[in-house]
Amino acid sequence: MNYSLTVLDWYAIAPGMNHAEAWNAWASLPDFMGFSGEIEKSQRIPMMSARRMSPVSRIAVEAGLALLEKHQIARAVFTSRHGELERTYKILQILAQEQQVSPTDFSMSVHNTAAGWLTITAKNPLPVTSLAAGKDSFQQGLIEARAMLSADEGEKVLLVDFDGVVPELYGNDFAQEYAPYCVALVLTLGEQFTCRRSGEASEEPVPQSLSFLRNFLLNNKTFCIAGEVGQWQWNRKD
Repeated sequence: MNYSLTVLDWYAIAPGMNHAEAWNAWASLPDFMGFSGEIEKSQRIPMMSARRMSPVSRIAVEAGLALLEKHQIARAVFTSRHGELERTYKILQILAQEQQVSPTDFSMSVHNTAAGWLTITAKNPLPVTSLAAGKDSFQQGLIEARAMLSADEGEKVLLVDFDGVVPELYGNDFAQEYAPYCVALVLTLGEQFTCRRSGEASEEPVPQSLSFLRNFLLNNKTFCIAGEVGQWQWNRKD
């Protein structure tokens, strides 16, 4: 599989990483470093809406809104390996105690919660797709975005990849030191990046979108992103 696209803009949020300068400094470190600190309060989401969102949905919506302010977006793709798992785990705990589940928690526990909140908060009924493909969620989201761009040539697609903290009970291999996080990209047709799938196995604990962002900020011409059963090889020409 081979495809190409161009990244027009980006926005990312993680604990202690609220500005482009912090992300550039993080990318320049010799090794991948986890995040620590606080996430700034949203400047774009109304307070009553923010209170109803989970922390991970809040940063996903915030990043999406930041890019919608700057670009005319035709479609959007949201990708997340675990989605609203923290909220779902809370519901399961309440059910195990034979107590009543909050209607808000129940209605906000679906995988496309953040996508729905973005269109509501932005008052923009743009078509949105939500995807989950395990470790490869970000890469599969890029393929979905590329397909959208083929259908709407000349348009821009917003890709928002995010994940929160995974409850310890699940014993997941997800790197908790990078959670919660969100990486949002504005994509269009072009030849800036080309990607192809390789069958060679590789290991990397960093979520795919964070790995991509780091290489993007470093202006690396070639790099690989680890996948579920192989890796994704990227080439850049500006």
